[in-house]
Amino acid sequence: MTGSRLGTALCRWVDSAAAASPDAGADARGIDWPRVAPFVLVHLGCLGAIWTGVSATAAVVATALFVLRMFAITAFYHRYFSHRAFGTSRAAQFAFAVLGASAVQRGPLWWAAHHRHHHARADRADDPHSPGEHGFLWSHVGWFLARENFGTRLALVPDLARYPELRWLDRFDAAVPAALALLLFLAGEWLAGAAPGLGTDGWQLLVWGFCISTVALWHATFTINSLAHRFGSRRYATRDESRNNVWLALLTLGEGWHNNHHRYPSAARQGFFWWEVDISWYLLRMLAALGIVRDLRPVPVSVRESHRRPPRELP
Repeated sequence: MTGSRLGTALCRWVDSAAAASPDAGADARGIDWPRVAPFVLVHLGCLGAIWTGVSATAAVVATALFVLRMFAITAFYHRYFSHRAFGTSRAAQFAFAVLGASAVQRGPLWWAAHHRHHHARADRADDPHSPGEHGFLWSHVGWFLARENFGTRLALVPDLARYPELRWLDRFDAAVPAALALLLFLAGEWLAGAAPGLGTDGWQLLVWGFCISTVALWHATFTINSLAHRFGSRRYATRDESRNNVWLALLTLGEGWHNNHHRYPSAARQGFFWWEVDISWYLLRMLAALGIVRDLRPVPVSVRESHRRPPRELP
């Protein structure tokens, strides 16, 4: 690789606008390894636990950040930005976007645009992460690393692109994760001196609170693209291969009710029935009670019960 191309790849670590289109002559479905090096390095960073060890403090921080950021992805990036399933203020919208960006899954416009495209073309040849069309590994992680999917499809998110603060956060999507990593390291170093009985330090919180928590979050989220289109039950005869999977629903705070979701994507609730645990829905109800969000879009009874209708007879 020439110095110029390497410099461009490294620039894309901090400015995603540099990845708006694949390099001339490059394989669009190929992986630009210098560009995705941080993704690989975070995985390798998990090995740091061999040297840092673990403490109860580090485990609690890692778990709390997994849950908080999973909720940010499911409730905000997915149900709010992608499907506009509820309303909120502009200030809360930006706060939601910052929390979502901390999950290290790119910016809110990028995430929402790709997800809207997925719903429009689910399990067809141009669905970027259909396991039936492209195989498990590609649907789980390959599509995310491909050159053709680096850019944000702004034409699919005009409602979001009108906010300059969201466009900035989308362009510099590495800023929030970098700040989170630095904050964890500094907090750990402070705790090492102020509360040595906790048995933690900066490197330990960086490894557990950022690397391990983030990698677990990545692959839990990715299962909805891969496993939730392969394993589970189909209550509704949608035009795709989406499935309901209780284990994935528990892992992802409600996203595993994926067949329900593809039946009616606009709902703020994905567990359509009371026995379908949807933790993100319960938390959204709490935010609504506090006045932070409003107008949670329900599942119409006619939609929820449509699987029980007898088939129409032909005239």
